[in-house]
Amino acid sequence: MKGFSTEQIRNVALISHGGAGKTSLAEAMLYTSGAINRLGRVDAGNTTTDFDPDEIKRQVTISTSLAPLEWKGVKVNLLDTPGFFDFIGEVQGALRVADSAILVVCAVSGVEVGTEKVWSYADNHNLPRLVFINKIDRENANFDAVLEQLRKFFGIKVFPLQFPLGQENSFKGVIDLVKMKALVYTDGTGLSMQEGEIPAELQEKAQNLREKLVEAAAEADDELMEKYLEEESLSEEEIRKALRKGILEGKIVPVLCGSGTMNYGIQPLLDLLTSALPSPADRPPVIGSLPNKGDEAARKADKDEPLSVLVFKTLADPYVGRVNYFRVYSGTLKADSQVFNFNKEKAERIGSLFFMRGKTQIQTDQVIAGDIGAVAKLAVTATGDTLGDKNNPIVFPPIEFPDPVISFAVEPKSKGDEEKVSAGLARFLEEDPTFRVERNTETKQIIISGMGDTHLDVIVERLAKKFGVEVNLKTPKVPYKETIRGSARKEGKYKKQSGGRGQYGHVFLEISPLPRGEGFVFEDKIVGGVVPRQYIPAVEKGVVEAMEEGNLAKFQVVDLKVSLYDGSYHTVDSSEMAFKIAASMALRGAMDQADPVLLEPIMNVEVTIPDNFMGDIMGDLNSRRGRIQGMVPGQGLQVIKAQVPLAEMFDYAIDLRSMTQGRGFFSMKFSHYEEVPFQEAEKIIAATKAEKEGN
Repeated sequence: MKGFSTEQIRNVALISHGGAGKTSLAEAMLYTSGAINRLGRVDAGNTTTDFDPDEIKRQVTISTSLAPLEWKGVKVNLLDTPGFFDFIGEVQGALRVADSAILVVCAVSGVEVGTEKVWSYADNHNLPRLVFINKIDRENANFDAVLEQLRKFFGIKVFPLQFPLGQENSFKGVIDLVKMKALVYTDGTGLSMQEGEIPAELQEKAQNLREKLVEAAAEADDELMEKYLEEESLSEEEIRKALRKGILEGKIVPVLCGSGTMNYGIQPLLDLLTSALPSPADRPPVIGSLPNKGDEAARKADKDEPLSVLVFKTLADPYVGRVNYFRVYSGTLKADSQVFNFNKEKAERIGSLFFMRGKTQIQTDQVIAGDIGAVAKLAVTATGDTLGDKNNPIVFPPIEFPDPVISFAVEPKSKGDEEKVSAGLARFLEEDPTFRVERNTETKQIIISGMGDTHLDVIVERLAKKFGVEVNLKTPKVPYKETIRGSARKEGKYKKQSGGRGQYGHVFLEISPLPRGEGFVFEDKIVGGVVPRQYIPAVEKGVVEAMEEGNLAKFQVVDLKVSLYDGSYHTVDSSEMAFKIAASMALRGAMDQADPVLLEPIMNVEVTIPDNFMGDIMGDLNSRRGRIQGMVPGQGLQVIKAQVPLAEMFDYAIDLRSMTQGRGFFSMKFSHYEEVPFQEAEKIIAATKAEKEGN
C-alpha cells in the first residue's frame, strides 16, 4: 500500500442495528475500490471482515475488523463493527479512534433500537456522519418511509442527497440530487454506472428535494445564504463545499442509498466519504494528561509532533500471540523502534508493523499521524494503553467500555481441566474489555461475566476451539452467609483417653451479634489462668474455623462476637488441638441457641429506561423482592434506583432487554447483606441440604 499524508486519510466506523448489512456494505466498498477482486457474501462465509469461525457460523459480526481501501487518492480505513448489543464494547473501541461514522439502516426494517443506540454513541464522540439506507433491492423496501423515520428520530438536519431509481426487484440506480442526474447500473457487477437524465415521472420529486437540499447547504455557509436569498442559483461545486462544511460541523447528515449485496450505490458513497468526511487533520487536537501529574496535554494530527499512540483493540491467539490494533494520533511510528508505554511505565520494542485488511496483514515500515495499524508480540501493552516518546509524555483517557450485565459459573466437563480453563479465560481477558473473570472464594466457583448470553456462548465456544477445553455454564451460587440475632452461652469439652497421653480441652464461650458488616470479634475474659495463655490462640482459631460453615446451611458465619470467659485444663493431656476442638464444639452448640438466621447480598441497581416502560419495570423489580429507592427523570428516560437481592438478578439482563425491546439497560453494585425472609430461607436451606446429600 502506497504512502498517504494525514490529510489523505479517512477513519470511518460502520455502525448500525444488527442485520442492517454493514459487512456486506464494507465488502462492496472494498470490491468497488479494487482492494479485493471478488464480492464475498455473509451467507457464504467468505467476506473480508467477518473471517472468524464464530462469525461465519453465526453470520453476524462479533469483533470490529479493519479494512483499508484506496479511492481517488484517499486512504479509507473502514472499521466494520458489530450490530448486536452483546458486542457493543467493540463499537465503543472503534468509535474512539474513528473520525466519522456511516450509519447503515435497513430499507425494510428502518430505524431500530440499535440504530438509536449507535447514533447516541456517535453523538458522545462528536462524530460527523452520513446515513446509508441499505437493502433497497429487498422486498418491502421503502426509502421514503425510512427517511421520514430518520428525520423523526434524529431531526431535520437529516437530508437526502439521493433517492432510489426503483425499489425491490426494479431497483437499478439512484437519482443524484446534487448533479440532478440519474445514475444507472448497467451490469450485474455494480461496477459499471452511467449518468443519464432523470425520468420525467421523477422530475418533480427530484426538484422538490433538490430545493430543500440547496436551502440546507446555504444555511451552512453565510456567503451562500446571501446568494440563495437573492435567488441566485448555486453551482454544484458551491453546494458540495457547503455540504462538507455542514457535515463537519454536524449541521447536516446526508442520506444515501443502495444495496451492498448488489454493489449498487457504492461509487457515490465512496465519493462523498472521501470528499466530505473529515481527515484526522480536520479534527480537533486530542486531549490527554501528563503522567502522574494530571496536567492537561494535547496532540494534533501531525507527523512532526512527538509520537503518541492509542491501542484500541487486542487480539489474543494461542498460536500467533497478541496483536494490538492502534491509532497514531501524532508523530510517526516506525518498525524496529522502541516506544514507552506510559500506562505500564515500561519500554516496548516495536518489531514489524502492518495494516490489517480483515485477517490479511499488509506489511509497512511506518504508520503516520492519523493512520491505523497493528503490531504483534508486545510484552505488556493492552487495550487502552498510550504509547509514545518517553521524553514527551502524554496519557490519553481510557476507552470507556460498558460493565458486564450477566454472569455464569463455569465448570469444566472433565475433571483436571481447571488450569486449562483458567489459562484460556485469562487470554480472553486480554482481548475483550467487556469480559470479566472472578474466582469466588466463598462459593468456590469461577464466575464469568459479559454483555449477554450470546457473548458468553461465544467465549465458551472459543475456549473449546482454541484451548481444547469444554465447560458447562450454570447459574452462579449466591454467597449467602449466616449470623445470629440472640446471645447464648455454651460449654465445650473435648476429652479423649486411649492409652498413653490423652487429649483435654475445656472452654465456656458466650456469643452475641455484631452490627451488620462488623465481621468478627474475639474477646479474652479469662482470669486466674483457668485456660493457660498458650492455649487461647488455639481457642480463637477453633472458633474461626468453625465459623467457615454455619449450622443452618453450611454458609460462612459473620457479624459475631465470641467471648471466652471460663474453662479448665489438664497439666499433661491439654494441647492446642484439644482446645481448638473444644472451642468449635462450644460455638456450634451456642449457634443453635442464639436464633441463627440466613443473610443474602443486596445489590444497588440502577435501571435506565424510556418513560413508557416505567410501570412494567417497577412491577418487575417489586416481584424480585426489590425496594424502589427513587427515580431520576432525564430526556425521555427514567433512572430507577432500587435495592434488590442478588439471587433475583441473575437473569435480569435478558428479561430487561425483552421487556423494553432492547431500550433498557442497568448497572449493579454490591450494597450490603441483610436477613433472608423466613419462607425464602427455608427453601434455600432445604435446597442446600439436598445438594450436599446428592454429592
